Amino acid sequence: MKKILSLMFFPIIAAIMFVPMAMAVCPVCTVAVGAGLEGMRLLGVDDVITGIWAGALTLSIFLWTVGWLKKRGVKNAFLQIGLPFIIYYGLLAAVYALPGVEFGATTLWGIDKFLLGIIVGTIAFYLGARWYVRIKRKNGGHAQFAFQKVVVPLSFLVVVTIVFWLITM
Repeated sequence: MKKILSLMFFPIIAAIMFVPMAMAVCPVCTVAVGAGLEGMRLLGVDDVITGIWAGALTLSIFLWTVGWLKKRGVKNAFLQIGLPFIIYYGLLAAVYALPGVEFGATTLWGIDKFLLGIIVGTIAFYLGARWYVRIKRKNGGHAQFAFQKVVVPLSFLVVVTIVFWLITM
């Protein structure tokens, strides 16, 4: 089993190492959020916490796509921002179309837990990414330490995850 997993991860890691610089959110960050999301689902973690990581992953992929489209010269605001937003968050909303998944089955503060998690995760990841940009700008365009671009947004997610874990305990 370990050999199969290592064979699956080697091409992914190799592809990430040779990806040209991304302008928005790095591929490592996207993979880290995706791994966190899948790990939580497998462990049976509460829907609000899973939603936090799903929202963060969706925003990460959205920002990555917007950066890619900008690099390719797409100038139309709808094609560059609106369409990817509709597609990615629409795919996330499609979770409710799956058999056995019912909107509002579990709620927190009157909001569906998964939807609440998506909103909180999206906001937390966005604030973390913006804070990294601000720190980098203050430091003359350079990160203060290696992988700061990954650590700052993920630290926001970890803090929000802990807060909601304590709330739902």
